[in-house]
Amino acid sequence: MRIVFAGTPGFAVPCLRAAAGRGEVVAVYTQPDRPAGRGRQPAASPVKVEALARGLPVFQPENFKSAAAREQLRELKPDLMVVVAYGLILPQSVLDIPRMGCWNVHASLLPRWRGAAPIQRALEAGDAETGVCLMQMEKGLDTGPVLLSLATPITAEDTGGSLHDRLSLLGAEVLEDGLKLLRAGMRPLVQPQPAEGVTYAHKLDKAEARLDWSRPARELANRVRAFNPWPVAEAELAGERVRIHAAAALDHAHGRPPGTVLAAGRDGIDIACGDGALRLQQVQREGGRPMAAADYLNARPALRGA
Repeated sequence: MRIVFAGTPGFAVPCLRAAAGRGEVVAVYTQPDRPAGRGRQPAASPVKVEALARGLPVFQPENFKSAAAREQLRELKPDLMVVVAYGLILPQSVLDIPRMGCWNVHASLLPRWRGAAPIQRALEAGDAETGVCLMQMEKGLDTGPVLLSLATPITAEDTGGSLHDRLSLLGAEVLEDGLKLLRAGMRPLVQPQPAEGVTYAHKLDKAEARLDWSRPARELANRVRAFNPWPVAEAELAGERVRIHAAAALDHAHGRPPGTVLAAGRDGIDIACGDGALRLQQVQREGGRPMAAADYLNARPALRGA
């Protein structure tokens, strides 16, 4: 099989390894190098780094609008194109080039959470489980039929970071399962997505990270988990803006205005919410590092008497 792989962030690297394991990847497409770090110097994507380490040809077109970019892909004579978090919407003219079309590894159980941020939106919504789907791509946004899927429970300890890493590995597993079928001369069973249950995982916005204490504590706790490690929840705490890396919802009927510090001690800082209370467990002051709430209280001892 001649496989062309298209992906950009670290999430896609395990899938590239799975696809390249038998030496079938003939080329890798990834986003152009972007400025990164304090020096804002152009940096290669994690997928490009992995591809170069494997000695694979790398192509980085801005898009596929030009006939030259499409012809370059056509000259590779791909049997299959595997797309994982590439960052470009592929037009039908590209989807039609590989002999067996294009496969996508998507980090949700479709049709729930189509779109850009399925991992974070599943956590934010309080979903009990999520997973990965191997999908046959078509022109619509994550609308193609599902070939294979794997589910995983969402635990109370999961964050956007931990779930990202687990789904990245599951994605490589489901892709490998699909490729094994092709190598055996079989195609995965095509299962059209149901019309019911469609939800969209809109791209994260940093403005969403600002917590509103008038909201229910359970909702805020889910948001803290979902937005760790990016963009990281933040809120006003007794006149100081802090970032919140870990928190837990408490079923606490307090009758106090939202934002009031109810208690502060070794276990955390309890803040009154519209419904219940949010216990801050790990916070970060402006310009500082994340610290346990107990350590934060050493710098603001007045909060202990709240």
